[in-house]
Amino acid sequence: MVNSLRQYERNRDVIPDEARVPLGGVLAVLAFALVCLGFHWFGDQGWVPLLDSANLALHEAGHPLVGILSARATVYGGTLFQLVFPLAAAAHFHRAANASGVAASLVWLGENLFNIARYMADARAQDLPLVGNGDHDWAEIFGRWGVLHLDGRIAGITRGIGVFLMLGAVIWLYRRWRADQDRSAPRASLR
Repeated sequence: MVNSLRQYERNRDVIPDEARVPLGGVLAVLAFALVCLGFHWFGDQGWVPLLDSANLALHEAGHPLVGILSARATVYGGTLFQLVFPLAAAAHFHRAANASGVAASLVWLGENLFNIARYMADARAQDLPLVGNGDHDWAEIFGRWGVLHLDGRIAGITRGIGVFLMLGAVIWLYRRWRADQDRSAPRASLR
């Protein structure tokens, strides 16, 4: 993904004017990131209502779909789908030269990492209400890996990556917008 973003930066001079970053796109992605961060940091449940309902549906769909390939991998399917769908959206927007869409997809990915981190942190306590048969994915995964005692630390790192992705996406998009503004500003000729 990082190489794709670098390639995107190198090729932006050949992008037509229609693909330039609009200020509205920057503001919309900033608002999206702030809403997600606000719900997670200041909300009682750390749940972004519409978005996280969709994320939960993707998570639950991932288990049986990955389970078709391997019963042992079923437990990974939920988290895998939570990561793959925002990345697929980012790839789609990248191919369409839509920087705002790429940034929004990265914010979505970061927000999903917050949910994954909350689930990871609950691996030992298992206090979160679960959908389905009641098995806790991350208790199983961390148990297999022998790191169940590190659930809180791993969750903290995952949460940090989510914050980094969200803020990084907004900063990257803002810098793209500024570069577009600088490139389109009339330049004084030297005489």
